[in-house]
Order: sequence, then structure tokens, then C-alpha cells
Amino acid sequence: MSRIGNMPIEIPAGVEVKVDGQTVTVSGKGTTLSQTINPLIGVEMDGNVIKVTRKNDEKETKSLHGLSRTLIANMVEGIDKGFQKQLEVNGVGFRVAKEGTNLVMNLGFSHQVIMPEKPGITIEVPAPNKIIIKGADKQAVGQFAAEVREKRPPEPYKGKGIKYIDEVIIRKEGKAGKGK
Repeated sequence: MSRIGNMPIEIPAGVEVKVDGQTVTVSGKGTTLSQTINPLIGVEMDGNVIKVTRKNDEKETKSLHGLSRTLIANMVEGIDKGFQKQLEVNGVGFRVAKEGTNLVMNLGFSHQVIMPEKPGITIEVPAPNKIIIKGADKQAVGQFAAEVREKRPPEPYKGKGIKYIDEVIIRKEGKAGKGK
């Protein structure tokens, strides 16, 4: 049996979950997330606990069991607490700022890189070299953070670029030069 798939999902106060056939909708705090679950997986509400079951023990169904439970748990956690990714900008002259709803980045190009906020995502810039991306949808927050990082990924020689706060950049030594 799937260890993750069998774990029940507790619904915290202030979060409302609705199961309509194979569609699970989680709402609260002015945000609504919805996910369609595979027909091989069953979702049952029991008071303030969600249980995810599977129809059979085939390999595909077993793999979908844990995945479906995790997707539903992420929606509940996203509505309750939210998700965030923190990015750090390293490099001489590299700066970020927020102008209105746009993220404006000076990344050593001849032009500024401007990225607008997407629906359901908020951007904070507490310092000129730090970006915080927040939202209720874990996948959307991670995807937007990856798109921001993609504009100037960190390079291995000097470490310049945009990296996640907890990311470790393995540095290279570079050319040694000619002996004298």
C-alpha cells in the first residue's frame, strides 16, 4: 500500500473542500483552487478529513494514488498557509525593483527585464538583491520562480545571476594561466 496515499488529509478551519465527482475544489481566504482527479482514484470526505483511495492494485493506479493525495494536500496547505519561493540576485550592478505590479530587473543586459505579476501570485522585493514570490498554488509559484531565475541563471565561475536562497552553486576554478 502507498504510505503517502493512505495518509488522511486534515482540513483546517477556514478552508472549505468540495468533492464533485472527480473534481476537488478547495476554497478559503478569497482564493479557490480546483483539481480533476483520475477516475482510478476515489476521494471521500469524512467530516473534516479527506481520504484518498484507489480502485485496484495495478502499477499505474498505485503511482496515481500518492500523486493525487499530494495534489489535494498541496491545495489545502496553499489555501491555509500559502507557498513562497525566495530568490537572490548576485552580481555587480544587478538589481531588482517592483514598479506597480511589474518586477523590473537590471541584469547586465543593455535593457531592463520586466516581468508582470501573474494572477494568484504576488511579488515582493524587500531588498535590491532579493525577490520573494508568494501564492496559494504551489505549481504556479514554482513555475514563476523558475521563469524569473531563467532570465539570468547563476554561472559557475563568479556565481553571478539569480539563484534560489537555498541553492548551492558549485564553483569552477577557471583557467590557470601560463607559468613564468
